Amino acid sequence: MRAAVLICLAIFLASCTPIQTGSAGSKTTITGAAGGSAADNANTSFERCAESFGTLALLEDQEEDWYYIIIHEYRLPPTSKLLRLMAQQSNCFVVVERDRRGIRAMEKERELQASGEMRSGSNFGKGQMVAADYTLTPSVTFSSQDSGGMGAAVGGLMSAFGGSAGTALGIAGGMKKREASTMLTLVENRSGVQIAAAEGSASKFDFGLLGGIFSGSGGVGLGGYEKTPQGKILAAAFADSFNQMVRALKNYRAQEVRGGLGKGGTLKVGN
Repeated sequence: MRAAVLICLAIFLASCTPIQTGSAGSKTTITGAAGGSAADNANTSFERCAESFGTLALLEDQEEDWYYIIIHEYRLPPTSKLLRLMAQQSNCFVVVERDRRGIRAMEKERELQASGEMRSGSNFGKGQMVAADYTLTPSVTFSSQDSGGMGAAVGGLMSAFGGSAGTALGIAGGMKKREASTMLTLVENRSGVQIAAAEGSASKFDFGLLGGIFSGSGGVGLGGYEKTPQGKILAAAFADSFNQMVRALKNYRAQEVRGGLGKGGTLKVGN
């Protein structure tokens, strides 16, 4: 009966409430758009660069537990979608496509040219793709603390937000604090040297008023970094780590090893 009342109320509100776009309440830390080096409606606290450091590819380790839980438990898009927008909006990197499906789409265009179906002058031949100077790899850990102050284990959304997407908000009334910690590592692809690493975090307090409202919905429609509490926290944590990484890169100085990189180093091992 209660579920039916909630459904009817939702339908009524939807029918009498005008649709709003660009609502501040629906935004995450990552807002707006990017086109080339220009950014529109970006968060003013987001770091920007006067010129790009180079080209960037994104690499998500899909074998990691955090990735599986984000995608399958919480129905969030891959974190690469957030990071691609951050990277281009900041003008700190030029993003190149390395996603499997994106590469397949590019290969399809080349197949069409090879078949003779494309117009004259459509050059999809060899030598057109841009190399990725750097690879950015994200990772996520989550933690939670209950109202009694006992810390839960770090390392999984299961412990941080509950056992499934359907109960994520249902248990929120009993949890006072949500935290996400993100790590970004930047590797220079020609040498394989790690250029930078940055940790960021974000938290959300007092979800108590939300507790139980959507516990019977099965999580349908709750996915999205702009809609769910855990999605918004994750976006904010990645923004924090990205900003910190950019600040470090703006003051970058290459690490030096006596004798040159990869030539034995200074730590000697006895025979």
